[in-house]
Amino acid sequence: MQSWLSDLWSHLHTAEGLRQLIQTGGIGVMCVIVFAETGLLAGFFLPGDSLLVTAGVLTIANGERPAVFDPWAVTGALTAAAIVGDQTGHWLGRKYGHLMAAQPDSWWYKRRHLEAARAYFAERGSLAIVLARFVPLMRTFVPFAAGMGDMAPGRFFRWNLLGGILWIHSLVWLGHLLGGTPLADKLHKVILIVVLISFIPLVWAAARRVLTSRAETRT
Repeated sequence: MQSWLSDLWSHLHTAEGLRQLIQTGGIGVMCVIVFAETGLLAGFFLPGDSLLVTAGVLTIANGERPAVFDPWAVTGALTAAAIVGDQTGHWLGRKYGHLMAAQPDSWWYKRRHLEAARAYFAERGSLAIVLARFVPLMRTFVPFAAGMGDMAPGRFFRWNLLGGILWIHSLVWLGHLLGGTPLADKLHKVILIVVLISFIPLVWAAARRVLTSRAETRT
């Protein structure tokens, strides 16, 4: 199992491996990945941002490489998958959150991730539903945390809708813009930059909590 997961991780998190997966599996496979990352706690390791940028690159021709997908078909299908994924995470949180909170750590579930998501949600309220879309790990666990916190389904859906649209469209169209430029041949560097940028809010939030804790200790 561990070897299989290691091979899957290597394949999903390299630019060439991700490109091959998308071209082979098409929009259907991308929808499954987006849904699993946002709706299932076990999907936290899946490549959200890099998947979207790569999909966007493949929606425009560049030299001898033809466009593989229609950009509107990609954004429409993946937006739907992202919204359904978050709704699923919220429903699971409302129904099973109390059970998951008591579960010991395992290879697919880490309590620290859930606790970080709950703190993130508590600090930013409803806006966290939108912001979490752009932060790895948070986009997996915040919908679940919102469900555990009994956030009203109607209120959650409104913020989920906004977050899903912004996340999918911003990164797919970024990839579309880059796909027609020389940067399309340096996709691994573009993905690395996108992933590093996406971790900034998480690092900033952690640093703020550490600094606040130290300040309170001194007083």
